[in-house]
Amino acid sequence: MTNMPTWEAFMIPTLQVMSDGAVRTRRDLNPLVAKSTQLNDAQTKEALSSGQLTYENRIGWGLSFLTNVGALVRPSRGNYVITDAGQQLLAQFPNGVREQDVKALGDDSSSPIRPYAKTASRRIKIEEPLAESASLTPTEQVQNGVKRIHSEVADELLSRLQDAHPSFFEDAVVQLLVAMGYGGTTGSGSVTQLSNDGGIDGVIDQDILGLSRVYIQAKRYADNNVVQRPEIQGFVGALHGKADSGVFITTSRFSKGAQDYVSSSPTRIVLIDGKRLADLMIRFGAGVQVRETYNIVEIDEDFFA
Repeated sequence: MTNMPTWEAFMIPTLQVMSDGAVRTRRDLNPLVAKSTQLNDAQTKEALSSGQLTYENRIGWGLSFLTNVGALVRPSRGNYVITDAGQQLLAQFPNGVREQDVKALGDDSSSPIRPYAKTASRRIKIEEPLAESASLTPTEQVQNGVKRIHSEVADELLSRLQDAHPSFFEDAVVQLLVAMGYGGTTGSGSVTQLSNDGGIDGVIDQDILGLSRVYIQAKRYADNNVVQRPEIQGFVGALHGKADSGVFITTSRFSKGAQDYVSSSPTRIVLIDGKRLADLMIRFGAGVQVRETYNIVEIDEDFFA
């Protein structure tokens, strides 16, 4: 194996390439960052067991992290551009930056990118120090790696859903619930007309005849736009005469007032916030696909019996 830079080591070169303010895709970035870090021929050809080039995989991890902390943004799907916070991060750490460095900025009141670092510390689980992770068994390291991948994908899912058209989000929510089994034997689900939905965004039949239905309200909100009690009350009102239960889903979160109202309401309402939504999408394969599968083996004692 070549002496490949870590994914953290690719972050500052990525910001350096992006520092001109141009909008680039990940495909555009890969060769430019490889050239900036002076990767040799062997390093650019090194591949993972999946076939993906190792350096592209590590650049991708750095790109994802930088986007999560606000150093880069996506002006459109698949495109990236540097932000003022990214320029400041580059100026502060011209020789390299680590996750821990960014996390520390969240506690530094004088740091110009503190707001982004604080967001990162809430949304991203920082890796344990190398000395601690080295004490884990190989199985534990694999499990931790999978958890981290899921965390990154979950954040990307929410970002994509928040950037999508409201009708796309409503349809995605219906597809998720159908994937979870809430669609009867035929897997029937539909999105109501946007112009006259009466506070209901989706309906799923639970049986062939459609006698039992699940009613859905879907709110595609930014992280700081919290669902309040009046919105839940409006949904309950829309259910009156139709059903005694429903599902309210958002990409953000619910206020305490909204949660308290649901707890005391005779109408059964299930609340699904952004974190739970992303977890469910990963668990039931909605909006994601399996990229790699690893088999962990052990000795077959029966073979040697």
